[in-house]
Amino acid sequence: MTYLLYTAAALAEIAGCFSVWAWWRLEKSPLWLLPGFASLLVFAWLLALIGIGAAGRAYAAYGGIYIAASLAWLWLVEGVRPDRWDLAGAALCMAGASIILLAPRGA
Repeated sequence: MTYLLYTAAALAEIAGCFSVWAWWRLEKSPLWLLPGFASLLVFAWLLALIGIGAAGRAYAAYGGIYIAASLAWLWLVEGVRPDRWDLAGAALCMAGASIILLAPRGA
């Protein structure tokens, strides 16, 4: 469930940030900002649902999932296929995130 929450949070964050990108860099209507800000609120709420005791650890693990989700966005939304270096970097980040999430820790 944690990976699902992280993935949903990443998509919400990317969508929210893309709305600002579209408004600023692609000269889209300022109305693009309204769903973008709502998406960023959803992102923060989803990230707060992660069942890890320390916020910093939750954010650190989220970083790896965010990188992989960003490359999926690159491909699916922007139409740019990630290259082998993108995929290798994302795999390393996902491994790091998994170590943070799944490491045995004492209570």
